[in-house]
Amino acid sequence: QSRLVESGGGLVQPGGSLRLSCAHGGFGVNYYIIGWFRQAPGKEREGVAAISTEKNQIVYAESVKGRFTISNGDTKGMVYLEMNDLKPEDTGIYYCAADYQTPYWPKLTSDRYDEWGRGTQVIVSS
Repeated sequence: QSRLVESGGGLVQPGGSLRLSCAHGGFGVNYYIIGWFRQAPGKEREGVAAISTEKNQIVYAESVKGRFTISNGDTKGMVYLEMNDLKPEDTGIYYCAADYQTPYWPKLTSDRYDEWGRGTQVIVSS
């Protein structure tokens, strides 16, 4: 029933890599924004990266620039988040979200997104 499904989380050691996937679609529009957010235990939800599905416009949080890469997949309806050089502070539940009501540019503010996936867990620990 969900139109946003995350996958790819897991347990990795510091310095390791993971690729998260967000399957999306069925919103009734051709252009929208997919964002990745994360929430660590006891902390507020944090925007990580976002991309427009048609124009490949991208924004990253400063904390992940140079380490994470968001991209539209070759398959329609898929967005990836490649995470490299993972750090313990990257630990959290990672959610993808869709903004189809105001899809004018990628954004990292969670209140502008319309639907959310159920999340996938990422643990970075030695």
